[in-house]
Amino acid sequence: MATTPLARPHLSFSTILHSLSQTPHRLRRRMFVTWSPDQELNQVRQRSGADMKRKLEWYDLVALGVAGMLGAGVFVTTGRVAHKVSGPAVFISYIVAGVSALLSSMCYTEFSVEMPVAGGAFSYLRVTFGEFVGYFGGANILMEYVLSNAAVARTFTEYLSHAFGVDDPKSWRVEVDGLAKGYNALDFPAVALILLITLCLCHSTKESSIVNVVMTVFHVIFFGVVIVACFANGNPKNLIKPKGLAPFGARGVLDGAAIVYVSYIGYDSVSTMAEEIRNPSKSLPIGIAGSVLIVSALYCLMALALCSMIPYDEILDDASFSSAFKNMVGWRWMGNVVGVGASLGIVASLLVAMLGQARYLCVVGRARLVPFWLAKVHPSTGTPINATIFLGICTASIALFTDLEIVIEMISIGTLLVFYLVAGALIYRRYVKLGGGGGISSPLPTLLFLLLLTSTSIGFSLSWKLNGGYWWGLPMFGIAAIAITGIFHRKVPCNRSTAEWSVPLMPWPAASSIFLSVFLMASLKKRSFLRFVLWSCFITLFYALYGVHSTFHAEEMEMEMEMERGASEGDNGEPSPPQQAKLEVQGP
Repeated sequence: MATTPLARPHLSFSTILHSLSQTPHRLRRRMFVTWSPDQELNQVRQRSGADMKRKLEWYDLVALGVAGMLGAGVFVTTGRVAHKVSGPAVFISYIVAGVSALLSSMCYTEFSVEMPVAGGAFSYLRVTFGEFVGYFGGANILMEYVLSNAAVARTFTEYLSHAFGVDDPKSWRVEVDGLAKGYNALDFPAVALILLITLCLCHSTKESSIVNVVMTVFHVIFFGVVIVACFANGNPKNLIKPKGLAPFGARGVLDGAAIVYVSYIGYDSVSTMAEEIRNPSKSLPIGIAGSVLIVSALYCLMALALCSMIPYDEILDDASFSSAFKNMVGWRWMGNVVGVGASLGIVASLLVAMLGQARYLCVVGRARLVPFWLAKVHPSTGTPINATIFLGICTASIALFTDLEIVIEMISIGTLLVFYLVAGALIYRRYVKLGGGGGISSPLPTLLFLLLLTSTSIGFSLSWKLNGGYWWGLPMFGIAAIAITGIFHRKVPCNRSTAEWSVPLMPWPAASSIFLSVFLMASLKKRSFLRFVLWSCFITLFYALYGVHSTFHAEEMEMEMEMERGASEGDNGEPSPPQQAKLEVQGP
């Protein structure tokens, strides 16, 4: 297909009314339409005009993943979760969340090796379950990026104030009396940081990656220094004082795991860099899995170090690590050093997360589900400049007004939902023949398995969540989930695998990822579900009023252009204009 951008149709009021009247028909036609991996790699990719530049190596991906996760996890959630939710057992919360993230990362890796495109979960879901599921997942992960980046940026202000010796970060914020509580502390340093990173990302991915590699190396060294200093000044007795290792019980540990899970959203950013990697089949497995393992180890050590240095009930919510050192006799200077190091780590974390969110939106724009100008890639820098600027402004707006406590309560649910969907999509693609030389197999056994596994996971989670005499549901639903997976494994043959890299022992890793994602979602607070319902209603309405019509018209115009090209070639005998380089699909 030629790479000439599709012309915008003339829109009049009557045209809009006619389109809206056709909404039910177009929804039936478009909601579950799927694209092949080859179309995602070539036909859809070419809509952005210029290609993204392939300059990244595996070590760039490891650095990007580590940087993207470290800042968010340690500096945003650790102190709050240790103080209010899990106690000293917060390190166990990180282990639970890390296991779930590792299982999800394996599913992501297989998809990203097969389809090295910038769309991440959006592309994986669209080629498997259709346009609407891909759009729904992509929109939710985008909201998670924006909210988590806003939270990280506000944490930057807290640690930066400690770096300059200011113990109260509120003094760096401007309180406005006319605004509602929780939205009245304007954070201008956070806004300045977001806008500065946005400008940096508009310039070049490779240069941004070089800056990130340098900062990540410093960051890991800094973490090592903090861990050693914490343990050197700590006391193992603090891990069991004043109320034991898990003062809030097993429920607190697992509730904490659901909150800290947002700390692992950074590895998802790595998969969105697939179009800018020189050797995706080699670099992506190392980059994704390697960064998750490294970060999980550092999270656990940092959480243990903090809780060994100071009893959990004395940990402050704001700038927890800096505050802990400043309360130590003779170590106030270390609190300032931690403030400097944490601030730089947060910058690196934001750099990666904002890098990933722009590429998500770019690919959603290619699909015509949002305005097409968001899909444009700048020809000289090779970056999705419009998407970068738009999301930078959105993130800065939330960081300016919204209190950190409110933002933290609203995140994680979208991330867990998308990881649940990706695990389900992998099972579907591996156990359902989608055509080709082997024909097409019935999807019903696989869909039934996914439905039963999800139902038993929900049953187990509600039995755990609800207080009262529901403990009988834990063994019943847990054993049922294992039995269902075992029967599916024995009875349904695995038909699909990628040539370069595939998840071993299927379907157990993907099924475990589904189970843990559902369980952790059930542990979240009411505000998370309220935000999720409101956002889901909005994006569904947007799809019905805009997205489905935009993709419908784009499909019609592409068909017309193909017919015109075919007629032109038949009349003139001339070849079509040269296409961009075609990428091969990694497959069996």
